[in-house]
Amino acid sequence: MNKSDLVKMLAKEMDLPMRKAEEIVDMVFRTMSAALVTGSRIEIRGFGSFVIKKYEGYTGRNPKTGEKIEVRTKYLPFFKTGKELRERLNG
Repeated sequence: MNKSDLVKMLAKEMDLPMRKAEEIVDMVFRTMSAALVTGSRIEIRGFGSFVIKKYEGYTGRNPKTGEKIEVRTKYLPFFKTGKELRERLNG
């Protein structure tokens, strides 16, 4: 499923115009993104949670040239499934 599929399903289920459904989906994703950027945790009961994990920097190697490079510290989103979703997936 992609974003446009989600918009179509929302429009159909809620009997909304496509434009309104797209605005709603965009608002949800913007709000979630803003929360993660500020370091907040997002928890959707029965589905899962999103958190930001910090990965420390390290010295890596360019596989083409063998040259050592410094990889900076980075923050990446991490999703953990909720119990209810995990149970549905595993029967």
